[in-house]
Amino acid sequence: MPWAALTDAVRARFGRGEPDAVGSLPVRDYVNVNGGQRTRMMGFDQPLVWVTVSLMLLGLVMVYSATIALPDSPRFANYTPTFFLQRHLISLMMAMSLGAVATQIPMASWERLARPLFIFSLVLLMLVLIPGIGKVVYGARRWLPLGIMNFQPSELAKLAIVLYASDYMVRKMDVKERFVQAVYPMVLAVGLVGVLLLAEPDMGAFMVIATIAMAILFLGGVNGRMFALITG
Repeated sequence: MPWAALTDAVRARFGRGEPDAVGSLPVRDYVNVNGGQRTRMMGFDQPLVWVTVSLMLLGLVMVYSATIALPDSPRFANYTPTFFLQRHLISLMMAMSLGAVATQIPMASWERLARPLFIFSLVLLMLVLIPGIGKVVYGARRWLPLGIMNFQPSELAKLAIVLYASDYMVRKMDVKERFVQAVYPMVLAVGLVGVLLLAEPDMGAFMVIATIAMAILFLGGVNGRMFALITG
């Protein structure tokens, strides 16, 4: 399917959203520059594009350097030196394709999905703790078996917390200076996620999610004193 037809289909499915919401995205429907010089790459902010590309390339180098010698081990004797590099590259291509589609979905649609997706991620985090449903690997119950692959609910929770915290700050913008009304409910939400993650256990995922939530609160204009109350 041509790219233009794909984007038209996505926009027709989700709607175009409000102009103000679309304007807040790092993606624009057109490129408007001075002197005829492009300052955007296919409608995307160039700094955002190059930072993302740099991180992906760095990840490829690190994966290759960390796995090139694995075939020397009897456990990985049947693997080629580039097996994990190729698998990571395929994952990157899939992620880039999904990301390109996601940028065409209006912000209003993401706002509507924020709370349902957060609740859904909580349900999955609970399911993974149930014996017989969650899969135990090396003493940690973090995966849901899906036949051909294992799914880690904590990865969905990372996306869910980004959407939920962003939507939350928009709704609480008028009371962002009040700890009980603006910050405390988010602390409870992140704390609930933390309890479920630590029960797996998965401290790394919890630290990532807590950092994401606090960063969004900070970028949303929450006063530094509020963070002192959280950490204190």
